[in-house]
Amino acid sequence: MGVLVTGGAGYIGSHMVLALTDAGEETIVLDNLSTGYWWAVSPKAKLIEGDVGDEALLARILAENQVDAVIHFAGSIVVPDSVSDPLGYYLNNTVKSRSLMAAAVKAKVPRFIFSSTAAVYGNPAVQPVFENEQPTPISPYGTSKLMTEWMLRDAHVAHGLQYVALRYFNVAGADPQGRSGQSTPRATHLIKVACQTALGQRDHMDVFGTDYDTPDGTCLRDYIHVSDLISAHMDALGHLRRGGDSGVFNCGYGKGYSVLEVIKAVEKAHGTGFKVNMVGRRAGDPAAIVAGATRVREVLGWVPKHEDLDFIVASALDWERKLAQRNAA
Repeated sequence: MGVLVTGGAGYIGSHMVLALTDAGEETIVLDNLSTGYWWAVSPKAKLIEGDVGDEALLARILAENQVDAVIHFAGSIVVPDSVSDPLGYYLNNTVKSRSLMAAAVKAKVPRFIFSSTAAVYGNPAVQPVFENEQPTPISPYGTSKLMTEWMLRDAHVAHGLQYVALRYFNVAGADPQGRSGQSTPRATHLIKVACQTALGQRDHMDVFGTDYDTPDGTCLRDYIHVSDLISAHMDALGHLRRGGDSGVFNCGYGKGYSVLEVIKAVEKAHGTGFKVNMVGRRAGDPAAIVAGATRVREVLGWVPKHEDLDFIVASALDWERKLAQRNAA
């Protein structure tokens, strides 16, 4: 049996494909390569270039391959962009997810793992935030993901589609073996931007908001290493294959770091400082969000291995150096 990975040429998806092929899984990747890269896909996987909203293509892929699980990463992820282009985000993240779900149900694919987000919680009053907290997204990005969770819940009830939705907190870092990392030039991820600035690829970086109700006034986030996040997906796949219950799980460490703390960690890893500008708040950003992350450990058996900000930053910095060499070649 095989696993279909949508968005498998992107940052998180490419790490998923590496884990699957490392485990000997037959892996099919569907990606339109709008933000992903063919070279990021494990050579052991089958790469199909196409759009996840193309129902005819999906039907053909599922008919030609014995797929027992779909792992869905494809979508748009930049929160401020979702505020300025909400309809584009509802198309990419909600409408096309519906097409993928419908194709899976029609082809009788029994399992579905979804890349959701902590943005569904909005700006929670209590930290850490657990899965039983009422979702109140404050951006179209968060809403688009929550709507997909609702569709999965309803497809489970109506059609028996078993699913796990993983609500990611702030994903960072790169494959410890140096095979993949965050490669999108316009990425807005804090750690990537800070690493690029430290390496001189940007002349400065901005800190969006210094007047939040946090210890140092900057946003507080729970950063999770991408390899640990992927291990949660592998645990979710095993859980569903064993007949485990469908559900929603937070993916984070349960510890928050401020923007300024992250910048200091990057300066420490690189050995020098860099130019940082303090600017106004960015639309759609909550002040603080930290994972209540006990359920993923207790139910899925997840055991993180890289629960350390310095390790996350060092792996991200190493990847930026490697990516710069690749782009210069």
